[in-house]
Amino acid sequence: MERDIKYLTQKANELRQNIIAMIYKAGAGHPGGSLSIADIITAMYYDELKIDPQNPGWTERDRLILSKGHTCPALYSVLAMKGYYSTDVIGTLRKFGSILQGHPDMCKVPGIDMTSGSLGQGLSVGIGMAIGAKADQLDSRVYVIMGDGETNEGQVWEAAMCAAKYKLDNLVTIVDKNNLQNDDFTDIIMPMSSMEKKWDAFGWEVFTIDGHNMDEILKAFESARKVKGKPVCIIANTVKGKGVSFMENVSMWHGTAPNSEQYEAAINELKAGDII
Repeated sequence: MERDIKYLTQKANELRQNIIAMIYKAGAGHPGGSLSIADIITAMYYDELKIDPQNPGWTERDRLILSKGHTCPALYSVLAMKGYYSTDVIGTLRKFGSILQGHPDMCKVPGIDMTSGSLGQGLSVGIGMAIGAKADQLDSRVYVIMGDGETNEGQVWEAAMCAAKYKLDNLVTIVDKNNLQNDDFTDIIMPMSSMEKKWDAFGWEVFTIDGHNMDEILKAFESARKVKGKPVCIIANTVKGKGVSFMENVSMWHGTAPNSEQYEAAINELKAGDII
């Protein structure tokens, strides 16, 4: 496992470099939350998900919904790294005519399972996918990544009740708990008290992890597969802007592109972390 973790950690670092480069070139985007999910999304695409980049529409594939769609640079990058399309494409983020717009479009981008951007809706769609997979007797799993600020949306909790009612043990929600949203810290905008107790009260199996510890991430997914009769919520404690010191825990970097000087500093810092 040590060799795998080293490899995945390096891939996550490559992903972060791509994120910064994409947003810098575009002159717009959301680096903070993209960086905070880099380890999780790397583990998913390089280890957890049952997918086929050469056949994006494969019926028996696992599905992933990036409900916090503004962090799509992380998803766009990992899809390119896995071969869904050329890595050259990621340099066209937010450009006119590009398939890679500011929020993911399932009708344009290979590997995107849901068009997202309006927060709070991803879990509801994931429930539909999970129910459909069970109805079709598919051995497929559905994963939904949402932000902790996103859980301010009431629709999230309506969906949570529904998933528990239908005992969707093929559904996993990952809450990227980076404690920041667009305007300020989440506890200032809308305190959510104990996230673990909330999901548990709604009938979910809950695991809490360090969302930057690759070993913990992999073990959480392994544990989730063993849960029967209820959906799983993985609460991943993360740092917004992780990997770039001057972006970490600073709300400004929710949706601000770096200038030339900041770009160089960020890339140099990330390259210094390369391990293989």
